[in-house]
Amino acid sequence: MRNTKKWIRKNRAVLLLTVLVLTGTVINACTQVGNASNAPQTHPPVTSEVTSLKAPQDAKQLEGPRDTKELETFADGIFADAMKKYNTVGSNFAVVSNGKVLLSKGYGYADRENKIPVDSSTVFQIGSVTKQFTALAAMQLVDKGKIDLHHDIQEYLGGMKVPNKTGKKLTMYDLLTYTSGFDKPDILSGSKPEYVKQFYPMKEALEANMPTIVRPPGEAYTYDNFGFTLAGYAVGQVAGTSYAQYMEDNIFKPLGMNSTNVRFKPELLSKMAAHYDPKGKLIPLEGFIPTDRPSGGMVSNADDMVKYLMMHLNKGTYKGKQILSAKSIDQMHTYQVFPDKDYPVTTIGFEGYFKEKMNGQHVVIKGGNVTGHSSLIVLLPEKNTAFYMSYNNDSMMSLDVYEEFMNHYYPRKEAAPKPSYSAISEQQAKDYVGLYQNTRLGSMRTLVSYSNGKLVTETGDLGKSTLKMIHPLLFEDESGNKVAFQKNGAGKITYFYYMALPHYVGYAQKLNMNAKFTDVPAGSKYASYIQNLHALKIMDGKTTTRFNPNGTLTQGEFSALLIHAHGWESMPDTIEPNKKQMLSGVPNYNSNSPITREMAAVMIQNLRQAEPGSKKVTLRGESDAWAVKAITTLVSQGIMDPDTKINPDGSINFRSKQLLKRQEASALLDLAFDYYTLPIAKR
Repeated sequence: MRNTKKWIRKNRAVLLLTVLVLTGTVINACTQVGNASNAPQTHPPVTSEVTSLKAPQDAKQLEGPRDTKELETFADGIFADAMKKYNTVGSNFAVVSNGKVLLSKGYGYADRENKIPVDSSTVFQIGSVTKQFTALAAMQLVDKGKIDLHHDIQEYLGGMKVPNKTGKKLTMYDLLTYTSGFDKPDILSGSKPEYVKQFYPMKEALEANMPTIVRPPGEAYTYDNFGFTLAGYAVGQVAGTSYAQYMEDNIFKPLGMNSTNVRFKPELLSKMAAHYDPKGKLIPLEGFIPTDRPSGGMVSNADDMVKYLMMHLNKGTYKGKQILSAKSIDQMHTYQVFPDKDYPVTTIGFEGYFKEKMNGQHVVIKGGNVTGHSSLIVLLPEKNTAFYMSYNNDSMMSLDVYEEFMNHYYPRKEAAPKPSYSAISEQQAKDYVGLYQNTRLGSMRTLVSYSNGKLVTETGDLGKSTLKMIHPLLFEDESGNKVAFQKNGAGKITYFYYMALPHYVGYAQKLNMNAKFTDVPAGSKYASYIQNLHALKIMDGKTTTRFNPNGTLTQGEFSALLIHAHGWESMPDTIEPNKKQMLSGVPNYNSNSPITREMAAVMIQNLRQAEPGSKKVTLRGESDAWAVKAITTLVSQGIMDPDTKINPDGSINFRSKQLLKRQEASALLDLAFDYYTLPIAKR
């Protein structure tokens, strides 16, 4: 996530992009056909390397790719369509099966401006595909007896300490299975062009940005960039070298991956594909802090990646060299985390999103997205088949290719059995209902309630869904997406995992709603708002027992609350742009001055970007011209405190010039950024 998006319509796209960063569902290919709406009329040569195995056969008679001509014809058609759909400038695609490279082909341009085509030597940033390389490195040290997967990770950090509020040790196994329990899993995920030519050491970056473990390690899945960076640092510490040097000496060189590295070496930059945004505009290469990023900093090409895939399919061995033990390879290919017994999420390093696209096969995937590049690897260990793709924008194209590949070569042989459903009683539902917050994206909050034998979820602008119970802890929504609830170590329902975009990024955790303030009566119109914001750790009391509901706020205090409520501060690149956007059009901002209701409304609308509702609202009383549009828009969407009422004629006195009370702030922030589905205008 790189640029601030508008919260209503546009944040939905950001959420989807976030999922991509986790799943790596991105595709790389170059096609002979026009691959983008602004692609040049002259098409580059399409380069390919194929190994002929046997005479062509009807693909419908085969399970898996076998004939190279049929495979190439299939790939050409898929990439022509997908690259046009996603405005992709250049891409590559490589398929290996039974120890052979069946296809390694480039489509489109690595550099459109200089008419350089993609081929198998073209270097791409592979983003989070790096994670399973880091997992491989850690497992090599496990093989050598230098790391125990289940020991405290602090044993391998050279004295570095990890804050932990849970009392349960954090292990390498937790890091490699995305179950660390960190409160800020993306704190080191920023990237900027100015970072490319600077060197930022890993140790300093980790110590300056160390998150805290707030959930028992191993308990809840959360896509975790920081966890893999910490795992990579441990690899270097245990090996007595840098992470970068370890990777080169123990993985890249033994495999002959001469165009693969964790750093932007000059000889690799000279072969790197240019970067484009989703509209096909050329954009700059971005670097990272730390420079060596075990969570997503690698570059590679198809020539190298096919060697890596063949090593995986050959139980850890490539051309007679044992890179990893067969036992450890099996662990990397075996699912370790299950929100429900039939629905896997992660192996050690790999993932299993989109089970419905596996068509009943055992598939592990890892994808990656950075600004302007995307990659995906797909392994079918039991079929001895895998593919790799990269392309030069960050989009969902790889998910389309993955789905088409599976449907073509491994179609579902029989329809999945339809589940039967049971009603859930109101008494049973009490264990499930409550307010939940996504463990990766704090902006995604879901209210679970009960209605007529079913659970109902309500997630902000994503809307409402009705859940039918398949069995206790497993439910299904109207679209067939599964929702698995999970208990904590004490046997209490504490999490759910919604198997649909954009919820895939992590479990949602049930919030503790028990805290009460002595100066907020249970019957107060503001009690639920105050309680929600306190549970979300957005707005605390003035003391542990008193909220001070009629107290006022400074402009600086409200700004901090608003950024928290907005929920995107866990994504480093969004913080400063969001602050700038929040204050757009706000005159005479002074962090030490008290905030008025109209200033608060403008700041909320700057981030909320709500669409005007269908009912026209007219302001009475005094309001400054710069605040009128924001106030009327928020009110038309129902974002107003309970003491503000719309008259039958659509008029309202917002009391714009009055100072904002703390209880009023709680209502406005809760309604603007919490779980409520407001009547957003159709677009």
